Amino acid sequence: MNFDLDHVSVRHRTARPGLPPALQGLSLRIAAGERLAVIGPSGAGKTTLLHLLACAQPPSAGRFGVGGSAPWSLPRRELQRLRGRLFLAPQVPPLPPRQRVVTAVLAARLPALGLWASVRSLFYPHDIPAAFDALDRFDLGEKLFERVDRLSGGERQRVGLARALLAPAQAWFVDEPLSALDPTRSRQAVTTLIAGAQERGATLVASLHQVDVALEHFPRIVGLRNGQLAFDLPAAEVTRERLARLYDRFEHELRGEGAAAPDAPVVQPVVMHCR
Repeated sequence: MNFDLDHVSVRHRTARPGLPPALQGLSLRIAAGERLAVIGPSGAGKTTLLHLLACAQPPSAGRFGVGGSAPWSLPRRELQRLRGRLFLAPQVPPLPPRQRVVTAVLAARLPALGLWASVRSLFYPHDIPAAFDALDRFDLGEKLFERVDRLSGGERQRVGLARALLAPAQAWFVDEPLSALDPTRSRQAVTTLIAGAQERGATLVASLHQVDVALEHFPRIVGLRNGQLAFDLPAAEVTRERLARLYDRFEHELRGEGAAAPDAPVVQPVVMHCR
């Protein structure tokens, strides 16, 4: 599934008057099956870009296309079907705290299930082996029947990523998937995500604060700053000089300082659209 952005701007409905758009005049083309990392300082527009690509946030200007169609001109039912082919993983996974991990992971399949099958799956998980396999790839197989509220922050984050392996989606958008993970877990999680996307032929776009991980694992790097495109380059061409300009006055983020501690206490999940 390919994505086309032609001078796209995004202004949030709740933004204060006078503030610039979260994204400004952004033009990108993302090919089907491509792996792309989005980097940039806080407030650059990385999360907004992922929400736009996942059809969770409409553009306020410009043209945005998914697979050759304009999603926000589709009838509501068709837009919902399109969203079911897109997987958005927020930084804080919206996992119900009293739910079992097996149920939380299998919820990724809900877009492909009918109403009654969806309701039944909440009480009788329908494919426990598949849930175990997805979790085991993130070293969480033993947490299959654990309650979500008994997991650490890093474990919850990996459960949220395991959902991607089961989702009936052709494109995965993951927002800061490593913020609660230590360096070893971070590299394992990225490797697992990339392998899973390649197996499925899925497009993978990830926003990352860990610039070294982005450069090591993603062939294409998009740099954002103040809602605008700073560069769009192969990883080999992203020099230290370019990074220094991108993170000017945010050098601590480039050095990895000020990030959340691995397995830090979990903040309340944001409300997300059910896909």
